[in-house]
Amino acid sequence: MSDSEKLINLLKQKAKLVAMVAPSFPIMYDFPQIVSKLRTIGFSYVVEVSVGAKKTNEQAVSILKNNPNTRFITSPCPSFVRFMRTKHPDMLHYVALEVDSPMVATAKIVKEKFPGYQPVFIGPCLNKKLESSQDHPNLNILVLTYRELESVFANWSNKSYETNLTNLSFDLAEKSTRIYPIDGGLTDSSGAKNLLKKEEVRVVSGWKNCETAIQEFEQDKKIRLLDVLFCEGGCIMGPGITSKLTLEERKKKVLDYANA
Repeated sequence: MSDSEKLINLLKQKAKLVAMVAPSFPIMYDFPQIVSKLRTIGFSYVVEVSVGAKKTNEQAVSILKNNPNTRFITSPCPSFVRFMRTKHPDMLHYVALEVDSPMVATAKIVKEKFPGYQPVFIGPCLNKKLESSQDHPNLNILVLTYRELESVFANWSNKSYETNLTNLSFDLAEKSTRIYPIDGGLTDSSGAKNLLKKEEVRVVSGWKNCETAIQEFEQDKKIRLLDVLFCEGGCIMGPGITSKLTLEERKKKVLDYANA
């Protein structure tokens, strides 16, 4: 059974569900219409994953503040984490696995705020499914890409998503981290730049650039923070997104929403 079919069954059973929407959503969906659509098909609560991203930032910055000489590589990207496990297990100790990804941090918040409700992550990344099932099975996160969400919406195609216009706000929202899916989003939104010198930070996106970045990190001991996203340009180019927009157009969509 596909994950979209699992969600359809849960919705038909009127299960207690919380939608956790990744911050790349403006590329495919308008706000607040996306909140209305998710409520209409049966989600009890709809939250922004940018809420969890703030926790991710706090954990990452805490490492920098409490360990003045530490050097580490960010870990919100499950594709990169798996790349390191496979290709560079000898350097895995540099990856800050103790820092929760935004999805995981959001799921923990959802479990606390809405006890008894299942978190459903909706985003651009296929490997979030592995992060959920392999790394954090205890959180019971159902993961769907935007592509899969479209097939779920198709089952409610005869319904109007504009029928409930009374509450279109996210139940949990966070403005400061809405730029997270753009490369360098963690560095820019966390304030890490204020703690580190320019030469102590490297921002890299795209799997083709990862090998070079890792070698540079290993050789250049001045680099304290390597901020990596596996997709070129960041999560805004994730394979779970259905869009003909260019990289720059996608970036603009996210920034326009973040700055609104």
